[in-house]
Amino acid sequence: MQSPLKIEPATGLIAGIRQVLSPFYDARPTGVLPELIVVHGISMPPGKFGGPWIDRLFTGNLPADVHPAFNDVAKLRMSAHVVIRRDGEIVQYVPFGQRAWHAGQSHYRGRAGCNDFSVGIELEGTAEVPYTDAQYNQLAALVEVLVATYPSLSLDHIAGHNEIAPGRKTDPWPTFEWERWRSIL
Repeated sequence: MQSPLKIEPATGLIAGIRQVLSPFYDARPTGVLPELIVVHGISMPPGKFGGPWIDRLFTGNLPADVHPAFNDVAKLRMSAHVVIRRDGEIVQYVPFGQRAWHAGQSHYRGRAGCNDFSVGIELEGTAEVPYTDAQYNQLAALVEVLVATYPSLSLDHIAGHNEIAPGRKTDPWPTFEWERWRSIL
């Protein structure tokens, strides 16, 4: 049985998980706390799971010549707070108290710049392949511990990347079943 997730409030890191710290983050604006959780979808290269490529993307070490799809993203400076792999493994890239660079141009309920006030969670997936039970379970566990650790977060403020960047982003795609995930909470 897996032990419950625990976030160290002083560091913003989840205890006992793999951490691949990204250089692509900075401080949140003074006085701004995380108030929104953004769910994303990612696969590297598109349609493929596993491998080192998400780690390499979020640390600025993605070789552009390995796959044609990497040409466009290899030089981007982007990150997320965590990725939940297909098997449910959580990998952390940015401490939760810091601003990860995951949302890009975005708006949520009239506020622009969602990176300032959000936590970015990537799920390894695609628009064609359903997410796994392990991912839904880990996402539920992670959201519960985030809300318990950071009182500024709420189950009422969770959105897909497509909702905060409509017309620009489509993830986590229709393959993410919001009702299924909410039933686990």
